[in-house]
Amino acid sequence: MARATQTAGTSGTDRPAPRHHGNRHGRSEQARLAVLNAADDLLAEKGFAGVTMEGIATRAGVAKQTIYRWWSAKTDILMDALLQDVAEDLPVRDRGDLALDLRSYLCDLAGFLSASDAGAVFKALVAQAQHDPAFARDFRSRYLDDQRRRDRLPLERAMERGELPPGLDLTAETDQLMGPLYYRVLVTDEPIGQDFTDRLVDAFLHRHGLTPPANG
Repeated sequence: MARATQTAGTSGTDRPAPRHHGNRHGRSEQARLAVLNAADDLLAEKGFAGVTMEGIATRAGVAKQTIYRWWSAKTDILMDALLQDVAEDLPVRDRGDLALDLRSYLCDLAGFLSASDAGAVFKALVAQAQHDPAFARDFRSRYLDDQRRRDRLPLERAMERGELPPGLDLTAETDQLMGPLYYRVLVTDEPIGQDFTDRLVDAFLHRHGLTPPANG
């Protein structure tokens, strides 16, 4: 997401100057988070068309001109909200076992995309990218590229541990493993509970001659 930076200086008394959260425009971290949360909430309540800069400002309790000083469009705000939600709510845990790692990650990803405000933002931004080429490029570079790396990480770790053979096309394997999940989220809207994600993992393990451990 758009990162807040911290600056510090020293005064003539050699005491540290107060630390400020924000960029060179003096962005308040508290206000920034209020704006991101407001955008999340409004999209979940009203859909993409119902989200406006004015509505976000009102919900967040900040001036509209302040928002425009930080973001140029509601898609920019929603993008930052999605990136923050991913960073906070979608860890890629490393339990030292491919089957356990995949079960945990796919279950978390399914919940994130299908049962959270962040998932609603994701789907809205994917839809927006279909008819806004400039935004689509930004969306891919800022979110999708990192998300694909995140999806691939359990397989990379497994290859490093020797659970998967070297030279395996991890990009293709990740697409085959994750594709059905994204298809249900974006196309069919069918349930993607743990039973479904566990079946995806079992199919992957079977395809590579690995025996899945008991769920736990």
